[in-house]
Amino acid sequence: MGEESLRKRRGEDKGRGDGQSIQSHEPQTMNLQKQANIFLFPLCGICMIVGTIIGSGIFVSPKSVLANVEAVGPCLIVWAACGVLATLGALCFAELGTMITKSGGEYPYLMEAFGPIPAFLFSWTSLLVTKPSSFAIICLSFAEYASAPFYPGCDPPQVVIKCLAAAAIVVITIVNSLSVKLGSYLQNFLTAAKMIIVTIIIVSGIVLLAQGKTENFKDSFKDSKISVSSLSLAFYNGLWAYDGWNQLNYITEELKNPYRNLPLSIIIGIPLVTVCYVLINISYFTVMTSTELLQSQAVAVTFGDRVLYPASWIVPLFVVFSTLGSANGTCFTAGRLVYVAGREGHMLKVLSYISVKRLTPAPAIIFYGAIAIIYIIPGDIDTLINYFSFAVWIFYGLTVLGLIVMRFTRKNLQRPIKIPIIIPVIVTLISIVLVLAPIISAPELAYLYCILFILSGLIVYALFVHLKFDWPQKISDPITMHLQMLLEVVPEEEVTE
Repeated sequence: MGEESLRKRRGEDKGRGDGQSIQSHEPQTMNLQKQANIFLFPLCGICMIVGTIIGSGIFVSPKSVLANVEAVGPCLIVWAACGVLATLGALCFAELGTMITKSGGEYPYLMEAFGPIPAFLFSWTSLLVTKPSSFAIICLSFAEYASAPFYPGCDPPQVVIKCLAAAAIVVITIVNSLSVKLGSYLQNFLTAAKMIIVTIIIVSGIVLLAQGKTENFKDSFKDSKISVSSLSLAFYNGLWAYDGWNQLNYITEELKNPYRNLPLSIIIGIPLVTVCYVLINISYFTVMTSTELLQSQAVAVTFGDRVLYPASWIVPLFVVFSTLGSANGTCFTAGRLVYVAGREGHMLKVLSYISVKRLTPAPAIIFYGAIAIIYIIPGDIDTLINYFSFAVWIFYGLTVLGLIVMRFTRKNLQRPIKIPIIIPVIVTLISIVLVLAPIISAPELAYLYCILFILSGLIVYALFVHLKFDWPQKISDPITMHLQMLLEVVPEEEVTE
């Protein structure tokens, strides 16, 4: 839809007065694809992947990974292996994304492979657990680093951390609701900023290694603790730092030439992140022993204090930029899942509406931000990471399994990219191990609660999607009408080929 036609439509709307166009029985429609497209080149996709992945994880997870394997050698291997697994998973998603060019990440792929029920369970779990908890974890990490300089020698009060995290969620939600371009430009700026601190840490580590600081790497496998359970938990924390490798699949409809830019962004972006993560961890170990790293309150800050003093203030400043960039990328893409689920009738219909003036899925983004704020109230980062990782790898494995299934059931679908079948088989098997190993070796009630919550979506689906009770519709209709007027949003128009 061109700008001229939009101006005409807005002029007609003003002429009608009293918001009649929004309330009419034949509402205006608009399509998210027809906005000014900002993902024209692979560089934009690479910035989205790198900017979303490199966030709080590399500054929070090193302690958790090391705590589970207890030695430098296995720790570095886990970081590299997590990068390989993320790359393999992303290649599977590249085939899916170029075969089914719909936004919403795993949602349309599960819908195509297994039908509406698994897709609904994914959207149910993602919208209420995994996506907002991820947003909350990142913003809590931002708040810890942002408030730390104001409380030297002690931990910042929890109320300060949570208020800062809530403020970050509100600001990022507003930015992404106002403009797709603004959200993209902010992402590119923050990605550039975080690459500065990544470069500083890596170069500092290389210089120290060249000066002979290698004593912490001697006997690097000594006293290691290797078991299926410990490795699974180490992978959980490592993979949390890599989470975001599938983010471009949430905005496929907004990519220019997805057949080229989606796989190219993945092939360049994720190996780049893997190399950075391994080198950053090597840099940490050049100045800290395993014990010192485990005792550090903030690993990157400790590194900065020892290496960059008196310019150590650079580290927390750029870590703040890094976490904000990751949070912005997460919000930008996850809002599209809410939007697509609403479009399919699996969430409130208003969540699939698009802003008339801004051409953004504003209701979906606002809903996502509101749920994330709820998660910061009881938020404990380590607990949220384990809960998040367990749930998300259930659906990662199911989605990749869907790729294998569709090789046989959807042979007629065009596949611009077709990866060797062994890759999705490996990813599916690893997903099964990651999900089952902690339950078998160290069962906790949290895993049971997670499974029960996922299955509770079956009840919601049966009552409100399958049976379509009338009374929820009677309640939601006036709410939808008022939200349309308040937010100035309209349904998406049908795309005619």
